[in-house]
Amino acid sequence: MKMKYKHIFFDLDHTLWDFNASAAHTFEMMYEHFQLVTLGVHSLDDFVNFYHIHNDAAWALYREGKMEKEILRNIRFEQALKDFGIIDGVLAEKLADFYLYHAPRNVFLFPEAIETLACLSKKYQLHIITNGFQEVQYIKLETSGMDKYFKEIITSEEAGVKKPDPGIFHYALKRAGAIASESLMVGDDAEVDVAGAMAVGMDAVFFNPYRIAHQNNVTLEIARLEELCYYL
Repeated sequence: MKMKYKHIFFDLDHTLWDFNASAAHTFEMMYEHFQLVTLGVHSLDDFVNFYHIHNDAAWALYREGKMEKEILRNIRFEQALKDFGIIDGVLAEKLADFYLYHAPRNVFLFPEAIETLACLSKKYQLHIITNGFQEVQYIKLETSGMDKYFKEIITSEEAGVKKPDPGIFHYALKRAGAIASESLMVGDDAEVDVAGAMAVGMDAVFFNPYRIAHQNNVTLEIARLEELCYYL
């Protein structure tokens, strides 16, 4: 695989940024800060599980263009509170504000993320393609110190479409001054990142740290980010 590529595009959440660890720490902070146990949220684990159910459903609608960002940010908390019999839109908005402020500032990266970017940046132009909220993703990159490694940071909000829509990959290639045959996508989602990129002629690396079984066509599969420095 060496020397074929000029550009490497990375997904951010669950690929470089350990979203689950960051979110878990933020929910612990939230539970204490708002004293949710006194309001009837008797279990943080249950609250988080309910939140993720509603969050996943909301994001699925958001990716399909069926839900607006402004609705998504609050509704996942509204519904999680409702599961405990709490109907409080004001509290839900406060929880959303707290989460969106603290989560991107609670830095948790996958092992060797910085070292891998430092290694690859010596040979390739690196870029980000993310479906996450633009302002939140920029904060993550800045607070983690990863921003200095990326030439272009492409968000779905800027592109007007979300992965795996071919439009965001074409937009990213144009922004980076790259062509598909000389570009590689690295991401944790076999459908959204890998299949999406390969559909426009890019090669793709499936970052699969938990070794999830799949039958997807991939250019390369890795369990550790540092493997990229060996293969590329």
